[in-house]
Amino acid sequence: MKSEWPTVKLGEIVFEERLPVGTFDGNGLPVLGVTNVDGVTHTGVTASEDLSKYLRLKPGRFVYNPYRINVGSLGLSSETQDGITSPAYVVFAPGERVEAKFLHYYLKSARGSQLINFYGNRGTVRSALRFNDLCQIEITLPPLAEQLRIVARIEELAAQINEARTLRQKAAEETNALLFNQVDRIFKNLAGLFPLRVFGSFSPHVTSGPRNWAKHYVEGGFRFYRAQDIGPSGTVLEDSKVFIMPPPGEQGQSARLQSGDLMLVITGATVGRANIFRDDLEPGFVSQHVAICRLPSDQINPEYVLWGLQGPEGKSQLLRQRYGQGKPGLNLSNIRALKVPFPPLFEQHKIVMELDALQAEVSALKRLQAETAAELDALLPSILDRAFKGEL
Repeated sequence: MKSEWPTVKLGEIVFEERLPVGTFDGNGLPVLGVTNVDGVTHTGVTASEDLSKYLRLKPGRFVYNPYRINVGSLGLSSETQDGITSPAYVVFAPGERVEAKFLHYYLKSARGSQLINFYGNRGTVRSALRFNDLCQIEITLPPLAEQLRIVARIEELAAQINEARTLRQKAAEETNALLFNQVDRIFKNLAGLFPLRVFGSFSPHVTSGPRNWAKHYVEGGFRFYRAQDIGPSGTVLEDSKVFIMPPPGEQGQSARLQSGDLMLVITGATVGRANIFRDDLEPGFVSQHVAICRLPSDQINPEYVLWGLQGPEGKSQLLRQRYGQGKPGLNLSNIRALKVPFPPLFEQHKIVMELDALQAEVSALKRLQAETAAELDALLPSILDRAFKGEL
């Protein structure tokens, strides 16, 4: 900020409002809360049916959770937000010398967050920023006209960032649709050229894992592939791997994975997700919630089958085959009944190569979009930093 602007403590320009609503039903006003993402928001969550001790939260007021303000749980109520809030929260109003939005941007800036954390972590048993602590925070205060100019400039730049973010999201959706539409086109063409064959006509090995193998979990051993390990779009998730040591004998050996096996989730919310057990995955077994479908490699490229199941018709089949409402699932007969058009093996290889190449291009675009998103996310904090240095 410019050196000629005075530095003041917040206690000089804001005042606390603790106005209990005073009635059991809170005068029918909505209960408002505050989060680090949404700011002031309509939660409807109450700790008691008696709302008489809840605080009035009028339009144009600041509110924060003193125990969570260090992670950004502070908001400014809009002109249309009029309600009540938890008596555990702090509510304060801006005085005549400060524009509310100017102060809000300051408190959400890197410098504001730094000061909030400093004054909220000074020897208390549990970190908290009381109103008296907030009052000690200093801010360089330009004239009101300059505050309004800075706010207008911040909002102009923020709108441009949001527009760029919207365009980036649209581009991401179009990128995903590009691959999806190409899979759809290819398999529709194939269906007109080659007969559809059910998996069962190839006499596949189809099974799922044994029950009650959780008691065989070990620190090391064979990877145990569960429903939550099969991610979307042919991925395997690595977040929470578990391992087992199967009991001796033949029990469960049919559920041991071999290269090229199709893995299908058959129980739960993600039923129908599929992947191929490839050589780069850890050797292991499937759980009772994951099925193996092993098709003959001299006739079928498993990656081709996976692409077929990821297309619109393949996904539609999996949805139609599901049974149950509360806990949907697939049985092994459902898997044998799945069907796709099967061209000669060499043609399957060509299709896999084409779709793999397109997927590599899409993945590269997604990485670029993710980098752009990160750059956009960093822009507003940078703008706020410049604003409160007097550089906007």
